[in-house]
Amino acid sequence: MSEKLKIGISIGDVNGIGLEVIIKTLMDNQIYDYFTPIVYGHTKVASFHRRAINAGEMNFHVINHPSQAQHRKPNMINCWEEDVKIELGVVNEIGGKYALLSLERATTDLINGDIDALVTAPINKDNIQSDDFKFPGHTEYLQERNGAAESLMFLVSDTLRVGVVTGHIPLSKVAETVTKEKIVAKLKLMDTSLRQDFWIRKPRIAVLGLNPHAGDNGLIGTEEQDTIIPAIEETRANDILAFGPYSADGFFANGAYMQFDAVLAMYHDQGLIPFKQIAFESGVNFTAGLSFVRTSPDHGTAYDIAGKNKASEISFREALFTATHIVKHRRETAELTENPLIITKLSRDRD
Repeated sequence: MSEKLKIGISIGDVNGIGLEVIIKTLMDNQIYDYFTPIVYGHTKVASFHRRAINAGEMNFHVINHPSQAQHRKPNMINCWEEDVKIELGVVNEIGGKYALLSLERATTDLINGDIDALVTAPINKDNIQSDDFKFPGHTEYLQERNGAAESLMFLVSDTLRVGVVTGHIPLSKVAETVTKEKIVAKLKLMDTSLRQDFWIRKPRIAVLGLNPHAGDNGLIGTEEQDTIIPAIEETRANDILAFGPYSADGFFANGAYMQFDAVLAMYHDQGLIPFKQIAFESGVNFTAGLSFVRTSPDHGTAYDIAGKNKASEISFREALFTATHIVKHRRETAELTENPLIITKLSRDRD
């Protein structure tokens, strides 16, 4: 029997709900049948959150390195020594400081191959900013740490997968950022991820327009005609099954998304609002295009309910299992690359 995967977990903002959903997830003993969790934080901070939500007894096995992890226990790597003043629901520098310490240590172990995947609890994109973190969010930070030229914010669930061309940028900059080259790059990343990470043999990808009604043939904007359609045509010439552009409102309202394996939206809210509405609680954020696997729940720090035992752990648990499945799919692909007939059969079976 092969050794269980080691899944690293960064704790996010210590004043948010990150540790609450982590603790609730790890209290389910059945998860240890599938992977070995390693939390990057501090036992004292975890104990504070456990008491705040009356979670009962839960003891972390303290280790210094992932190689010391015990497979039937929740493991913890203490990433700092000092005591931390926790103020649940408060946005302050402390939340950002310790979120970054956790993330940095976990990412280093991920890059070094000491853990098999990383699941990140929510950060506050403002208070984490510092000389060591000048990024709009996790996605951009991890892309740089990985040295990747591009990455794709990919929201996935059992019913819907949505990627975005532009991520954490102001809406006023979206139109100038949506170029033919960028759309083509994102479509290639999405197609590769669907094949490699989700074992879909011939992915069908829907592409949304930028303007209302997908521009109405140039009446409400020309980006569709000048940029998006040429990008779709180029990718189709390279055997990527991309279709569109579709008007975003009608596309989701009439259920057209169910005819496709994934959807490429032009900007953050265009894709994430319908995704969170359709895949409520079960959605997972996956950073596609990197050499390592990172997922996260599709919610934020939720300061308003921090410490009140109201946070649902469903999305976080799904993020853990999604990371595990993607790692296994990638490894199966690597093992079978010398026998394409087997790959074709397996991928056909999973379509």
